[in-house]
Amino acid sequence: MKHLSVVVDLSRCQVYGQCVFAAPAAFSLRSDDSMEFDPAPDEAIREHILRAAKACPVQAISVGWTDDAIGRSATDGRSSA
Repeated sequence: MKHLSVVVDLSRCQVYGQCVFAAPAAFSLRSDDSMEFDPAPDEAIREHILRAAKACPVQAISVGWTDDAIGRSATDGRSSA
């Protein structure tokens, strides 16, 4: 089974926060001007994630799929940008 996968290119991300408005369940801004994101969000918010990727002014967000072999256990939790 495949799972939704989100990757943020930290060298491109300028923390504009457009992704937060499009998908607040997957992206959030911290007070120290850093962004947090869920690398393995729930499939139920896929459309919001895709909207967030399109909204990113520097196109730093990539959305794809991971296999069960790699799966959620390898990407579970939140990552910081």
